[in-house]
Amino acid sequence: MNLSSVSVKKRVRKSDFYTLKTLKTPSAGKTLARWLIGFFLLFIVCLFLPWQQNIQGKGKVTALTPENRPQAVESAIAGRISNWKVVEGQYVSKGDTILQLSEIKEKYFDPQMLERLGEQITSKEKALTSKIAKAQALQDQIKALQKAMNIKLNQAQNKYVQARLKLTSDSVDYEAERVRYANFRNQYERNKTLYEAGNIALTKLQDLESKFQESKMKVVSAENKFLQSKTELVTARIDINAVEADYYDKINKAESELNATLSDTYNTEGELFKLRNEYTNMEIRNEQYVLRAPQDGYVVQAMKAGIGETIKEGEPVVSILPQSLDKAVALFIKPMDMPLIARGNKVRVEFDGWPALQFSGWPNVSVGSFGGIVQVVDRVNSVEGLFRILVTPDPDDEPWPERLALGSGAKGWVMLEDVPLWYEIWRQLNGFPPSLYEENKDMTFVKDDKK
Repeated sequence: MNLSSVSVKKRVRKSDFYTLKTLKTPSAGKTLARWLIGFFLLFIVCLFLPWQQNIQGKGKVTALTPENRPQAVESAIAGRISNWKVVEGQYVSKGDTILQLSEIKEKYFDPQMLERLGEQITSKEKALTSKIAKAQALQDQIKALQKAMNIKLNQAQNKYVQARLKLTSDSVDYEAERVRYANFRNQYERNKTLYEAGNIALTKLQDLESKFQESKMKVVSAENKFLQSKTELVTARIDINAVEADYYDKINKAESELNATLSDTYNTEGELFKLRNEYTNMEIRNEQYVLRAPQDGYVVQAMKAGIGETIKEGEPVVSILPQSLDKAVALFIKPMDMPLIARGNKVRVEFDGWPALQFSGWPNVSVGSFGGIVQVVDRVNSVEGLFRILVTPDPDDEPWPERLALGSGAKGWVMLEDVPLWYEIWRQLNGFPPSLYEENKDMTFVKDDKK
């Protein structure tokens, strides 16, 4: 047991004893042990190697701007396909004819409908001009009646003033005659008393009686004139009211006719606007019989094929793939990883059809992948609870393939911070999210000139 300080290995040979020979360790076992120890030490060392955390997502190639994504060309009107001008896979420029439609609504069957609408518009314009002229004539008539009424009222008012002045004069004359009559009556009564007493002659009494009767007659005449002046004053006042009533009646009738004419004019204007609107709509509808390409691109699919096949309003007819130059990759990320992604993060992208060997934690040794930058981060989930991000090419990295087709599959890794490999293994085993990305203050965000 090697308890003594004196060794017996030099004195005793192990080959002479069977038991010692069976206890000898084989050389292969030693070699295996050495390899296992070496691998273990190498594994321990590798655990402390730097590993760049990343968030993986799958998606497809798309366009950054919506107008460059595949789109369906819809028909604005219902119609029947009469002629196809393109075939699937053909490249078309903006404004090229895709197909021609024929009308299926009986309302628009008349080939001269546009001309007839133009004639109706011309007739309505003439009718409107006549009604405007009539309204102007009625306005002039109302002004003339108002002037005539003012003149007649002035005349009647002058006559009323004259009658009032005459009434004043006649009333003064009437009062004067009454005073004179009273004086003559007193003289006649006093002289009659004197005549009865025999103090005056009969001739003088008769002369006074004649003057008394004459004064009485003048009183009656003055009273008649006074009453006649009163009647003339009342008549003059009635004439003023009659002039006002007569002319107001004429003016009201003219204004009523004017309002009716203006109302008819406005109705005609409304009908004219409606006809013009219908004429413009018909012009636009005639242009819709030809379905044109909205932009440059390739015809990839025809939803309607047969000649004579009918389509509805807003129904897609053909699909066009634009000639996009602003390609992007739409990656779908789990909600748990979304708070760690920001605009400007670096991304490694692998495209279907391009062989690649991707080491997600060591992007520097990856082969066949391409660089990208996070350009858009959606704030709401897109499909199946996943969030979408848009990745554009990294201008500082290798350019993306020119033959990359929209809709092809892609994988991406959003690169985060560097951590030891053991930490990443521990995180993956526990299902924890990556460490929060510490934003570099010197990071240059990609500026989207199209926004």
